[in-house]
Amino acid sequence: MKNQVVAAGFAIFSFMLPLKANAGTISQIYAFGDSLVDNGNAYELTGGAVPPSEYYYNGHFSNGSVWVEYLANHLGIQETNYAFGGATTGIYNTIKLPTALGTLPGLTQQVQSFVADYPQADENALYVVWAGANDYLGAGVTNPLEPVNNLATTVATLASVGAKNFLVANLPDLGNLPATNGSPYSGGLSYLTGLHNSALSQTLNALDQQQPNLNITLFDINSLLSRAIASPAEFGFTNVTDSCFNSVTQTICTNPNEYIFWDAIHPTTYTYKIVAGAALVAVPEPSPALGMLALSVLGATGVLKGKQKKVTAYPSKFGF
Repeated sequence: MKNQVVAAGFAIFSFMLPLKANAGTISQIYAFGDSLVDNGNAYELTGGAVPPSEYYYNGHFSNGSVWVEYLANHLGIQETNYAFGGATTGIYNTIKLPTALGTLPGLTQQVQSFVADYPQADENALYVVWAGANDYLGAGVTNPLEPVNNLATTVATLASVGAKNFLVANLPDLGNLPATNGSPYSGGLSYLTGLHNSALSQTLNALDQQQPNLNITLFDINSLLSRAIASPAEFGFTNVTDSCFNSVTQTICTNPNEYIFWDAIHPTTYTYKIVAGAALVAVPEPSPALGMLALSVLGATGVLKGKQKKVTAYPSKFGF
């Protein structure tokens, strides 16, 4: 993969690993994933039970819109969202519902629903995929090849019905969230994050080479958020360790735009605006309006090989 540097506005940095330059004009966005992408699907299916409306915006797992909405709105195109909070990369969903409400779908069911709705996919659309955190945080997965293979299958399945343009996000440091930082699980989660992101980079690169008709971009959100945590002032943050909404005291901070995290695991809508600005460089016609971020691309992380380090499973109280 070639490293590229693109300047666009203020001296703030975001990070992406472009596997191939997209071509043409994006017609619309189809989004798949967990609560980092969900724009109200879980809320609607549970009758407003998840997430609780008094502390979350209009069915979002944040205090405002998520990044795919900002991206679609800025580009002036439609976004069709299949994501559900709690989704893993497979069929399991980590959000436990009363029996009467049934279960929420994982990424696999989301893709199956899309294929049923669109047997012939729009080849000019952008297909956004961001999932994997719940595999480690709630489903107890300790082998990163499982979720990475599921993500590769997602891309391959969508491609089999005609999808061509993909934006697949890697994971932020799962050991450095307000819910996990300083916990006994922090080190193991950070280790798994690194293995996951390395394997995802290699796997998507291989898939891209095997199917040269696809435009696959790996969105390195890990580096973006790590940079924000290391240099908060560059992004306008004053607090990068705590959550704005405290679920224990049921209180909300007075300056949410200065926090990376809304609750113990989800970003604020201001953070999502930054993510959307970074994502603009992945689409064919990026504009400086949201592109206030400079692009600095990092090389792929280390090769995932050899015997996997043994790590423990993690409690289901965490989840995206």
